[in-house]
Amino acid sequence: MGANEFRKKQDKRMTLTEAVQKFVHEGSTVAFGGMGGTQCVAHAYEIARQRIGNLTLICESPAEPADILIGAGLVKKAEVAWIAYAVAGLGYNFRRCVEQKVPREIELEEYSNYGMSLRFLAGAMGVPFLPTKSFLGSDFAKYNSRIQEMEAPYTGEKVSLVPAAQPDVALIHCSRADRFGNGQYFGISASAENIARAAKHTILTCEKLVDQELIRKTPNLTIVPGYTVDAVCEVPFASHPWNMAYDYIYDLPFHSQQMKAFKTREGFEIWMERYCYGVEDWNEYLREVGFERLMKLHQMEEKFNPSVY
Repeated sequence: MGANEFRKKQDKRMTLTEAVQKFVHEGSTVAFGGMGGTQCVAHAYEIARQRIGNLTLICESPAEPADILIGAGLVKKAEVAWIAYAVAGLGYNFRRCVEQKVPREIELEEYSNYGMSLRFLAGAMGVPFLPTKSFLGSDFAKYNSRIQEMEAPYTGEKVSLVPAAQPDVALIHCSRADRFGNGQYFGISASAENIARAAKHTILTCEKLVDQELIRKTPNLTIVPGYTVDAVCEVPFASHPWNMAYDYIYDLPFHSQQMKAFKTREGFEIWMERYCYGVEDWNEYLREVGFERLMKLHQMEEKFNPSVY
């Protein structure tokens, strides 16, 4: 099937396992959506479970996805702004990789979050680069040769340039979607809409698959339109232990246990054996975490749900 044929399908539903098998390949360039929650955790576990390696990550601040895949030895290059777990702690696998080359050495290309968002916007627009003033006066260009400077042809003032990002595959998680791949957000979308437009293929996961009529009632919430999507997968709690606005709160106690394990290489390997390699799919991960625990997280957030639900 041609590159764009998937996007023309009337029914794009498949499992996350099937979608990753179909679109993520050895050596792919991969972009994850998610900031302020909506992290693509299930997606990273699935890629790791399938042992798809030599990946190039092109992301803003991919906490879980980047750190897990780097720790699993599946990343050869990272074009990112920041890899850490916010209040839960540092990206220990990323730090071991940079400082000790464990489990392997990777190439690092650093930008700011804003710089990365401009890269995805350029990719979505189909232009080779975009200008910005935000890197002027910083050392970014000193350490990243792809950040160029030029005089603006209209004013003569100096601007920095960032290259467009057009990844092979985008993996994005949203609140709800229909079978056509129209994805809606009730919280922060970050750069999801531009990542989907910039990528050659987009895997869209959602907390809940709904009928198209429900999507049509609130078209302004459709951040990721179906014409940018190749596969849509219903994956509840796909951001756990992170939060998903209006669906579940941040599971900080669980995440703190995870960070304690990730602090050592041995702890990370034990964790992955239990929660990634030792389970068949994300549903088994959720069973391992405990549905009672997950439903409490959901109920604590549900009371704030907007009436559109």
